[in-house]
Amino acid sequence: MADLETRVEDGALWLTLNRPEVYNALSDSMADDLAAVIEQATADDAVRVVVVTGAGDAFSAGADISGPDAHEHFDESTLDRANRIIRAITTLDKPVVAAVNGVAAGIGCSAALAADIAVARESASFLLAFARIGLMPDGGSTATVAAAIGRARVRMSLLAEPLGAREAYDAGLIALVVPDDEFEAEVARVVRHLAGGPPLAFAASKLAINAATLHELDAALERERTGQTVLLRTADLAEGMRAFVEKRRPVFRGD
Repeated sequence: MADLETRVEDGALWLTLNRPEVYNALSDSMADDLAAVIEQATADDAVRVVVVTGAGDAFSAGADISGPDAHEHFDESTLDRANRIIRAITTLDKPVVAAVNGVAAGIGCSAALAADIAVARESASFLLAFARIGLMPDGGSTATVAAAIGRARVRMSLLAEPLGAREAYDAGLIALVVPDDEFEAEVARVVRHLAGGPPLAFAASKLAINAATLHELDAALERERTGQTVLLRTADLAEGMRAFVEKRRPVFRGD
């Protein structure tokens, strides 16, 4: 798992997305590994808390859509991988911390918002840019964003505008935002607190909180999968992905 660094330290399982040259965009194998390791943490008594972060300047740019014919390889299996990651995070009976060290986009953003606690550098940002390439949000973000900040403020998906970490915090989207030079210390503090806390109480609290706030998550994941499956077959999607690779503005025609 060269693209996913793992280590267990003082009760914390640290997962570092490690493709900094592409802003930690998730390849298929990387997405599979991330979900599998989180799922397996349930049975590991040495793990009391899981931390997901990114190497370099980004948390994760989302799914890897590089290459001139990316639209031909971007299919339902990509959506299933995204959904698996979100389900692994939300159903794990241990706290999951997203240490958002830079931009979190696409499924990277969805995963950060699905975590129990998201701690962000002040210079980080959150972006659901699916509309820029002719897609709709996935990874349950139609549920998690609306649950956190309300329907009226969910311009992230329609306008594909980034939210700075401070704005995301003020909107109630993330738990903590700290100055860049205090980020590592604050993440360490949060992780120490969770690793040393009562695991049964944390598990019960997480279950209750998610049941109260994310009761629509499974339905959202299925709606997103259905919608994306249709959009994946459109000419707009092919145009959007080509434009992304060619670094130009796409021309969408609604077909």
